[in-house]
Amino acid sequence: MATGRRGLITAAVTVVCAVTVPAAPGTAFAAPGPTPTPTATGTATPGKDLEAVRKKLDELYHEAAVATDEYNAAEERSEKQSAKIVSLAEKIVEGQEKLDELKDRAGAAARAQYRNAGLPPEARLMLSDDPQEFLDGTGRVLQGERATKGLLAELTRTQQDLKGYAADASAEWKKLEADRKARAKAQKRIEQQIAAAEKLESELEKEEKERLARLEKEAARRAQTAWLGSGVLKDLDGKASAQGREAVEYATAQIGKAYEWGAEGPRTYDCSGLTSQAWAAAGHAIPRTSQEQWRQLPHVDVADMRPGDLVIYFDDASHVGMYIGDGRIVHAPRPGRTVTIAGAGTMPILGVVRPDA
Repeated sequence: MATGRRGLITAAVTVVCAVTVPAAPGTAFAAPGPTPTPTATGTATPGKDLEAVRKKLDELYHEAAVATDEYNAAEERSEKQSAKIVSLAEKIVEGQEKLDELKDRAGAAARAQYRNAGLPPEARLMLSDDPQEFLDGTGRVLQGERATKGLLAELTRTQQDLKGYAADASAEWKKLEADRKARAKAQKRIEQQIAAAEKLESELEKEEKERLARLEKEAARRAQTAWLGSGVLKDLDGKASAQGREAVEYATAQIGKAYEWGAEGPRTYDCSGLTSQAWAAAGHAIPRTSQEQWRQLPHVDVADMRPGDLVIYFDDASHVGMYIGDGRIVHAPRPGRTVTIAGAGTMPILGVVRPDA
């Protein structure tokens, strides 16, 4: 794009921003209003009720996961809105260029009409040496008048288009600002919940942390055993599709990489960042968040799942893992953990979705 054109686009975006954002610079990123304080971290006395500590940690990290999904969804919307604003700005620039050209043409037509309007047609016929030339000229004048009317109609349409583009850009800008605030609010909630969980864990002695780790493993073992005991895998023999195998290969190759909320790799991941990137690597784009993966992707019965399918957890669809076979998933669990393999039944299953159904 030429330098002048880039300047016009920048100017268009600047105008839209100036018109639609009355607040002072920086207010779009101001801290949101007070949010509920996270559940108190000291309800369980370390060393005396580690099971209560385990449940409290699960609760805090679950709330952080919910807020992470909200943050990711708002970020995804913001990216789309930013792209729309840029596209509208380009249309505004193109429309303004067209409007300027039409105005120039309309001005030239008006000047020509003024020059030829001094005598009435009868007088010009009497003074003409060649009547046929006069008639030909009159025909051209009529054609010119029709062309002028068409020019003015096009001018009006272009002006209306510009108004529409400006209104659309203003609306998208307001949505963008709303989602920036939503992201800031979600980020605050994430950080509060994680800080509360880390504080609770920091109050434990070394032996208590070891006992807590054993409790977590035992709870996961019990849940997986109960799930397998239900016979859910009895007739399960689904084979992965070609894309499903690629997605599994990508996801399992990330084992050992740290969890980080909002991350999509390649060094760190959150739960839906891992699954969405794995399927992107397999050549199939899917929604970014676990909630949208649950909402938009085709559902399949748990008894019919195959490697590459996504297992969605909790009633609010706040966690997701990828099924890899033999009753196991690969997933990014939570802050402080790494991408790992776990039993598919270690958390409450909401359902299963298949990206390439």
